[in-house]
Amino acid sequence: MPVKALFKPFHLGTLELPTRVVMAPMTRSFSPGGVPNSKVIEYYRRRAAAGVGLIITEGTTVGHKASNGYPNVPHFYGEAALAGWKKVVDAVHAEGGKIVPQLWHVGSVRRIGTEPDASVPGYGPSEKVKEGQVVVHGMTKQDIQDVIAAFAQAARDARSIGMDGVEIHGAHGYLIDQFFWEGSNQRTDEYGGNLANRSRFAIELIQAVRAAVGEGFPIIFRFSQWKQQDYTARLVQTPEALGEFLKPLADAGVDIFHCSTRRFWEPEFDGSELNLAGWTRKLTGKPTITVGSVGLDGEFLQFMVNTDKVAQPASLEKLLERLNNDEFDLVAVGRALLVDPDWAQKVRDGREEDILPFSREALMTLV
Repeated sequence: MPVKALFKPFHLGTLELPTRVVMAPMTRSFSPGGVPNSKVIEYYRRRAAAGVGLIITEGTTVGHKASNGYPNVPHFYGEAALAGWKKVVDAVHAEGGKIVPQLWHVGSVRRIGTEPDASVPGYGPSEKVKEGQVVVHGMTKQDIQDVIAAFAQAARDARSIGMDGVEIHGAHGYLIDQFFWEGSNQRTDEYGGNLANRSRFAIELIQAVRAAVGEGFPIIFRFSQWKQQDYTARLVQTPEALGEFLKPLADAGVDIFHCSTRRFWEPEFDGSELNLAGWTRKLTGKPTITVGSVGLDGEFLQFMVNTDKVAQPASLEKLLERLNNDEFDLVAVGRALLVDPDWAQKVRDGREEDILPFSREALMTLV
């Protein structure tokens, strides 16, 4: 199957990508104090130089006191962090690439003791008390508005420093997804109950981001069926329910849906070979990004624990067949790009034998 489909330009409004290859967002934790440094700048520059059309940064925390859940992840607020991201933007643009930040709030995943303020518990749709201590603060309506305002400000800052759009992280059991998921959203007000109500927070947040950046500035929304807490979870069970879930998000201002799956080749629903990105494109008419073990023979869960397993480069034939059939528009590559900054160039040149395998050791450094 010819690889040229991966290297055709993509156009959507003001967003013009030189290739269909997207760097998936991957938490790296190499930004002490929340500020991207020279190593981070070079990390992203190398991928743009080697043919990645769109870089979606690692998750960057918005300006809310409970947004962070991990040490050394970058902020997307404050003068120093934004100055660091401006250098990243300039380096990527100099290589002909495009870049958007993934805007992130971890919600109830946060634990007491986490930076920057160790006294702040997680924030989530519903309160959780353990041994008499509030470990998850149930968000008030004012809290909801504060978080929405933080996302809107981050998007405004992204545009001001030259980012090419923003991605809103609505997947994987973090805050926005916690509102979607019935298991974590036990609210009885207008933000809880049925899925339409549980989607209200995300819809209002997307609307606020759109108002902050204006028309024409691309908004990507990442969502998933699976959760960190439950890899077999399914938010919706049928294509009809998926369409009902996605349409209000699209109407609120989403331009591109980033459809997170563990294995891109798996059908999302019985009776069709379409994956989640394929169904999303069909149901919304919006461009979609597919993702999930692209270019490797082992999916990421194998590497979430200490292991000596190695994921070897894998054939792209099934992926290219789906891309050529217009099942989806863009292809996000995660671990294969993390370990090998020249992955896209090697694929384009037919040098698959030179692509590096992935192991947990790759997580220890930025290359």
